[in-house]
Amino acid sequence: MACFEVTLRDRTTEQVGDADAYQQEGPMTTFFRTGDGGRVDSWSTRVASVRTADVLLIRRATEAEPVSVLRTA
Repeated sequence: MACFEVTLRDRTTEQVGDADAYQQEGPMTTFFRTGDGGRVDSWSTRVASVRTADVLLIRRATEAEPVSVLRTA
């Protein structure tokens, strides 16, 4: 399973774990678990969302990198 490192506008870095893909959904950027590592479809599970206006950079990262983890309630 992949994860993504998200750098926010305030220069903090969050890690979204167990996510294979992301896409913009209106004003939010949403991270998904796709199961097969492929594209986002109706079977994909939402993992986390972040306001797109707050995102500076998203990059694929390894799970071993020590940053805080962004979780949804």
